[in-house]
Amino acid sequence: MHRALAIVALGLGVAAALAGGASRLSPRRAATIDLAALASAVSREADHVTALDLGAWIKDRKPRLRVIDVHSKEEFDRDHIPTAEPIPLEALVNTPFSRDETLVLYSEGGAHAAQGWVFLRARGYEHVYFLRGGLAEWNDEVMSPAKPSDISRYFGGVVWPPSAAPGTTPRRRNGC
Repeated sequence: MHRALAIVALGLGVAAALAGGASRLSPRRAATIDLAALASAVSREADHVTALDLGAWIKDRKPRLRVIDVHSKEEFDRDHIPTAEPIPLEALVNTPFSRDETLVLYSEGGAHAAQGWVFLRARGYEHVYFLRGGLAEWNDEVMSPAKPSDISRYFGGVVWPPSAAPGTTPRRRNGC
């Protein structure tokens, strides 16, 4: 399912980039899109990270890591991953990033983040990933896991279902 979403996102992203973005770029900023390299990254699953991998990167303070939420500002304000910054999907095409940064994009389920991955790769950024299952995977695997991990404990996650008092719902902290 994730591979199918990534392939659809790749196709839509490339189509969008070719349809309108290239004509507005100056010749110095225009990039040749290497479709074979993009397809290879998708095939090798080198285009995404898991929630636990991202959690470890944040916990270990991976140098030059930027976590980017491509939701709207309102959705970001409701729930987001610690250290994330809101940059809506449509703003990615004009947002400057450093070439040595590791960019991890996420959305609700991953599809918009996968499209953002295509946009940034088309702009020539190489250290770009999207969170495979989006914010939903983060909440399931880190904040409310079925089995605790060091990562979920670090972020204040709560094991689900709770083994505490029957009929109670644990409070979830997301570090924000």
